[in-house]
Amino acid sequence: MTADVAVLGVGMHPWGKWGRSFVEYGAAAARAALADAGLQWRDIGSIVGADTVRGGYPGYVAGATFAKALGWQGARVTSVYAACASGAQAVAAARAQILAGLADVVLVVGADAAPKGFFRPAGGDRPDDPDWLRFRLLGATNPTYFGLYARRRMALFGDTPEDFALVKVKNAALGALNANARYRKRVTAEEVAASQVVADPLRLLDICATSDGGAALVLSSVEFAHRHGVARPVRIRAVSTVTPRYPSTVPDLPDIATDSAAAVEPPSESFRASIARAAYEEAGIGPDELSLAEVYDLSTALELQWYEDLGLCAEGEAAKLLREGATALGGRIPVNASGGLASFGEAVPAQAIAQVCELTWQLRDAAGDRQVAHARVGITANQGLFGHGSSVIAVR
Repeated sequence: MTADVAVLGVGMHPWGKWGRSFVEYGAAAARAALADAGLQWRDIGSIVGADTVRGGYPGYVAGATFAKALGWQGARVTSVYAACASGAQAVAAARAQILAGLADVVLVVGADAAPKGFFRPAGGDRPDDPDWLRFRLLGATNPTYFGLYARRRMALFGDTPEDFALVKVKNAALGALNANARYRKRVTAEEVAASQVVADPLRLLDICATSDGGAALVLSSVEFAHRHGVARPVRIRAVSTVTPRYPSTVPDLPDIATDSAAAVEPPSESFRASIARAAYEEAGIGPDELSLAEVYDLSTALELQWYEDLGLCAEGEAAKLLREGATALGGRIPVNASGGLASFGEAVPAQAIAQVCELTWQLRDAAGDRQVAHARVGITANQGLFGHGSSVIAVR
């Protein structure tokens, strides 16, 4: 029995700051995905919603909230929360239902209406929340956290702010070609260097924004896709939702010592590398077989880190890979052909789903001016608070 599920439909609500409810964005994305699949809402046997803690009680029960918005029709409903990995968890839940025979077709939806400025922990004082602890005890807000990672790469591998700027230049050029992106303007390295310092060495244009937006997928069994007239659908072959391994804990800061760190050998691989390894092992492929990757570029420096964690190059060689043009459109392994979070910003429950939307368009040869030539295999990479892994491999 194959573990593949088919991607019948994909849809998005454009990213931006629209000032409306996340429900509107998710419902619009869902309708677009249904139309792309050639199905009606009443054809859907199950809906999985990726939750948003910023949407109040409806956000915590996103599956039922979206089902209500689309019109009650008796579908099974599931809601999942895994911070930035929520979308991948939703895909995993949908795939499990399909492979278990509980539903032939499942709708996956994620949407967010993000606050202005950088994210803050939801719900006031939360001493059990790693974000709250990091903010309050260390003064390490998200930009500070990103800056520490950047400084680490500079110290260990010789990366420079100019290298980081090249990531933004690449992604902005691709985002300019994407109608769903929030930022559709090319930038130069000089413009990145002239933008305001936020957390040295990172500047404003090195860091992704917060955004409103939505994304949706219609998933089915491969057999249903064939019956529906889709002879060769894009298929999801692997979904990695792994957690860290001891002595790693929740990966909030790079190489911060814990009480156990001195007594225990460090892990043989980073948490991010373990996310990718689990996906590769499940799919039965290696990084040399990839056509493209969509990665979680909260900062320009973090995108470089993903190159190494995905096995696209050896440790310390990410900046070299970038400078050679290998990760640009037309290069050996284009990364963030969508424009990435640099062009979209974060709409947290939607972003891992949006990455699968991009893989699907690319594997269908339907990505227009940002099309990766001869795309056959793609990977997404993401991670969520509390040690939520997130990676999806799609093939055609």
